[in-house]
Amino acid sequence: MSTFLSWITLLLIATTTLGMLLVRDWRWPIIFLSTQYIGVFILTLQHWPLGMATVKLIAGWMGAAILGMTRSNLTDEDTKDILPQGRFFRLIAAGVVGLIAFSGTPIVDSMMAGAGVSVAAGSLLLIGMGLLHLSVTDQPMRVTLGLMTVISGFEIMYSTVESSVLVAALLAVINLGLALAGSYLMIATNAREAESA
Repeated sequence: MSTFLSWITLLLIATTTLGMLLVRDWRWPIIFLSTQYIGVFILTLQHWPLGMATVKLIAGWMGAAILGMTRSNLTDEDTKDILPQGRFFRLIAAGVVGLIAFSGTPIVDSMMAGAGVSVAAGSLLLIGMGLLHLSVTDQPMRVTLGLMTVISGFEIMYSTVESSVLVAALLAVINLGLALAGSYLMIATNAREAESA
C-alpha cells in the first residue's frame, strides 16, 4: 500500500474514533462506526485477500445497522455519562491515547515483523480509543461501540499473523454478536426506564 493511502487511512481512523467520542447525538456515532470499518477494511486488505477483508467490512456495517435500527425505535434515553463529561477533557484524553499509540508503533512493528507501520499504528489507535470510549460512558450503545472499536483494532493486528477463513468468519460472528448483545441491552435498559417512569 502506498504511503499516501496509509496516511489517509490512519487519518480516517483517527477522525472516526474521535468523532464517536465527542458527539452527543446517537446518529453520528453509528455513521462514524460505519466509516471506521472502511479504514479497517483497507488495513486488513494488506494481509488478507479481498474476499476475507470484505467479510470484515460487511460484518461491521451489519453491526452498525443493527445498532442504528434498534436505537431508532427507542425513546430518547438519558445522556448522562460517567464524569468527566467535558468535550475538552475527552479531546485531551484522545490526544494522549494518540500520542501513546504512535509512540508505541515502532515497538509493535518490530515485534510483529512484516506487519507494517500503518497496520501497527491503526490497530493501536483503535484499541486505545476504544478503551478510552469504554472508560467515559455507561450507555449500552456507546459501550458496544467502544467494544467494537477495540475488537476492530485487535482484528487488524491479528490479520498479520493469521489468514484463515475460519478465523475471519469467527471474528465476523464476534462483531455481530457484540452488536446483538448491545441491541438487547439497549432494549432492556429502555424498558426498565419506562417501567420506573
